[in-house]
Amino acid sequence: MTDLDTAHAAMEAAPDDDAQRLRFYERLADTEVFLLLAAEPEGDQIQPEIFDIADGRFALIFDREERLSEFVGRPVPYAGIPGRGLAGMLAGQGIGLALNLQVAPSEMLIPAEAVDWLVETLANNPEEAEARLTEVNAPGGLPEAVVTGLDRKLAIAAGLARFAYLAAAVYDDGSRGHVLAFVDAVPGAEGSLAKAAGEALTFSGIEAGTMDVLFVKATDQLAGHLAKVGLRFDLPELETPQEPSAPGMDPEKPPRLR
Repeated sequence: MTDLDTAHAAMEAAPDDDAQRLRFYERLADTEVFLLLAAEPEGDQIQPEIFDIADGRFALIFDREERLSEFVGRPVPYAGIPGRGLAGMLAGQGIGLALNLQVAPSEMLIPAEAVDWLVETLANNPEEAEARLTEVNAPGGLPEAVVTGLDRKLAIAAGLARFAYLAAAVYDDGSRGHVLAFVDAVPGAEGSLAKAAGEALTFSGIEAGTMDVLFVKATDQLAGHLAKVGLRFDLPELETPQEPSAPGMDPEKPPRLR
């Protein structure tokens, strides 16, 4: 089973559990999906194959290339795109997503309204704030869903930092919360890391309280203290990039709809 199969099964088993629904949409956003195209790409422009049915208009996506092949049964043009990127392209156009139809237990129709909601949710960027830390201690009080969400989210942030520490924080104004400190982040990756941390909270499905993001060097005194009291998350090392196997799979050259 794929990650989407597992998340879909959990959502279906608990239809009234908003947390399971949020986790499914988080996995959809983070998964590279394979989009059936109506024609071969023209440069960086792609044209999805759109199907009109009684429930609305849908683009066909699959979370494995072999599943797409099994569905169509013949060579077809397609593009590999992160789910969040595709949702952003389709938002506001009244087009939903038909996921893994007839080829997987996770088959479902995701309506256009859900695509728009996902894009709006992902657009929530963290705000910058200035506050002075006066104390950091071992983390406590954060729900397990937040910790597992961070672990899952940071596992796909390969190469953006060496590791991160989660700790309880006290500020100079007396407020308390938690802080996630990234160690030796790649210059320019701060925004992406902060957004990943924010999404872990958003998709936890619970009121998790405050969590700020810091960026420190391994040689900083604070990093040494965090190593003693914080919960460590190791980020995977960046693998050597491979030549993209299908149009749209190169993250440096995202496709555009036409």
